[in-house]
Amino acid sequence: MKLNIQRPRRNRQSAAIRGMVQETFIHPSQLIKPIFLLEGENQKVAIASMPGIFRYTIDEAIKEAKSCAAIGLVNFILFPVVDEKHKDKHATYSYHPDCFYLKAISTFKKELPDCTVITDVAMDPYSSDGHDGLYENGKIHNDQTLHILGKMSIAQAKAGADIIGPSDMMDGRIGFIRNILDENGFDQVAIMSYTAKYASCFYGPFRDALDSAPKEGNKLTYQMSPGNQREALIEAQLDEQEGADYLMVKPALAYLDIISLLKNNSNLPIVAYNVSGEYAMIKAAAEKGWLDEKASMNEMLTSIKRAGADIIITYFAKQFIETNFKG
Repeated sequence: MKLNIQRPRRNRQSAAIRGMVQETFIHPSQLIKPIFLLEGENQKVAIASMPGIFRYTIDEAIKEAKSCAAIGLVNFILFPVVDEKHKDKHATYSYHPDCFYLKAISTFKKELPDCTVITDVAMDPYSSDGHDGLYENGKIHNDQTLHILGKMSIAQAKAGADIIGPSDMMDGRIGFIRNILDENGFDQVAIMSYTAKYASCFYGPFRDALDSAPKEGNKLTYQMSPGNQREALIEAQLDEQEGADYLMVKPALAYLDIISLLKNNSNLPIVAYNVSGEYAMIKAAAEKGWLDEKASMNEMLTSIKRAGADIIITYFAKQFIETNFKG
């Protein structure tokens, strides 16, 4: 007797058919490339814990960005590597007119006017304490930090930032920054909030790249506990009410459930940050011959997109496009 069974394998029998029914796709327009910036000129410095990723002076960063734009990668998030001589307790260099990071923002917008420049707003790159907020006597002073973040945001908006990225996790920061931007005529500058930023061990290579780890203490009083899910909804609701334009989950791979949770509970675009440790894991395993690098990269990024991310920040951005969109 012939069995009338369901045969889903019919839709897997050839590459053409598999492509035709594939549900999840990543387009270059949905990717953001992080770029680490150095003061000075003519420098391109490799980051040992992130193979293929470099620290660039502004001139070299522009060359890299133009090579990305040529293949359709036009969204960049910029991070400053700040010399110790510029650091102090109140991160004053972050909004100083001579800050090289502000010059970098302006240069990017001049040289690549059609690109998207996303900035980083937090004290840790500029702070002598290495914390995201004002640190005194073992404590982070939340509300005093907001005024510093506000100055930083205005300086970045004046420099030409398209999107401000507050990564500090201070309470009330989105509303404070939204208000101060609007009051100063920058109502068109968007805010990409690091909504659910977890206290993760996967940030290690990033902190190496920026040399921004805390000098003492840790970030557990402001970054979220990895065991918490409902708390992400609280943060998302607050950020949305305060005026965020994008909600971010960081890291991505270990928090796919959080990406899905926010996607199902907000109409704002959901951004996932595929962080340095997630990148480094695949690179290290591929170098050992334990994983196929391209296949692992594609599967990881697809899983992030499938979970609900509309936009992905990833160190694989350029490599993904080069290896998947040839010709």
